[in-house]
Amino acid sequence: MMNSGDTAWVLTASALVLLMTIPGLAFFYGGLVRRKNVLSILMQCFVIVCVVSLQWMLFGYSLAFGPDFHGIIGKLDWMGLAGVGSLPNPDYSKGIPHYAFMIFQAMFAIITPALIIGAYAERVKFSAFLVFTLLWTTFVYDPLAHWVWGVGGWMRNLGALDFAGGIVVHVSSGISALVLALLLGKRIGYNHQPIRPHNLPFTVLGAALLWFGWFGFNAGSALAADGLAANAFVTTHIATAAAGLTWALVEWWHNGTPTILGAATGAVAGLVAVTPACGFVNPMNAMFIGMIVAVVCYIAVAIIKGKLGYDDSLDAFGVHGVGGTVGTIATGLFAEKVVNAAGADGLLFGNAHQLYVQSLSLIVTVAFAAIMTFILFKIVDAMMGMRVEEHNEIVGLDLTQQSEAAYTVIE
Repeated sequence: MMNSGDTAWVLTASALVLLMTIPGLAFFYGGLVRRKNVLSILMQCFVIVCVVSLQWMLFGYSLAFGPDFHGIIGKLDWMGLAGVGSLPNPDYSKGIPHYAFMIFQAMFAIITPALIIGAYAERVKFSAFLVFTLLWTTFVYDPLAHWVWGVGGWMRNLGALDFAGGIVVHVSSGISALVLALLLGKRIGYNHQPIRPHNLPFTVLGAALLWFGWFGFNAGSALAADGLAANAFVTTHIATAAAGLTWALVEWWHNGTPTILGAATGAVAGLVAVTPACGFVNPMNAMFIGMIVAVVCYIAVAIIKGKLGYDDSLDAFGVHGVGGTVGTIATGLFAEKVVNAAGADGLLFGNAHQLYVQSLSLIVTVAFAAIMTFILFKIVDAMMGMRVEEHNEIVGLDLTQQSEAAYTVIE
């Protein structure tokens, strides 16, 4: 039975999730790079929307959600959206058109590889970026989405809880980001000269758009305009507020002053951590998740990254990889059936098994994403070279990759 209210909400949520990538993430990352590279970030985010949308329509959706093949991948029965259509699907979209579910999921497939941009910002060839993104979406994102969300997927059958993509989106992209940062090496001048964000207002604008769009990401994952969507909406907001404030306070204590970059980064970390949990936890525990993730991600970004010396340019790993990990484990602690009968109780509500399931799913995802990213990097690097030439990196990617400049200086 088609429900017009649910359909309207899921279509609206789909548009909100698109807003997270363009312009949300584009501005968040765009403000963090140097002036000579801002257009390269905007271009990468924009083109990912184009490339992944087509990949999803042609075969990606079928790989992720098509009829199950041994719990590992979807069959290609729905290639080119054959048999998808505007009627509900009993497995995925009981009260909404199958098309609505498909396009909602497409927006998740778009933002996931876009998050990885933060690791290789300012030093990757546009051609190599295109090929890598297409391969990564096909061989990492699509199988993972099937494992966790596809009917018959092995993690779903195991009982893994991931309401809106802590494992599928954030852990996968964050771990892949770390692997890419290590394989590519540091930017020229890293550790020797200050590499500062060129436009913090852009970054704050992007963070605000991410916060706004994330309500579609998390509350939309209820796939209905109901009490569960409202719970996810509220927990998302509370965790984000708690994380933004906590990060600013920790930074104030650690460095002597709070910063808007810190508050914005903390808010994004809160959004990441509450993503797997938002439809399984109550608002009070969502606040605790926000506070915990802010402290853990602050340590990862402000202390550990410097000590280990890797150049995760815009902290894609430090925020998404670490934040997604915290959220996935926290779901195993704080989930309760009172919030969502379709879920499970976590460790704090008497079910230690759920923490085991979350941990196992996390470990497998980390290993799978890391190994696959390593292999795909080596293939693309051998084919065309991933990193730009030294001269091009010094001049900047805007001029060397796109022959454009973001800012016109009038003499």
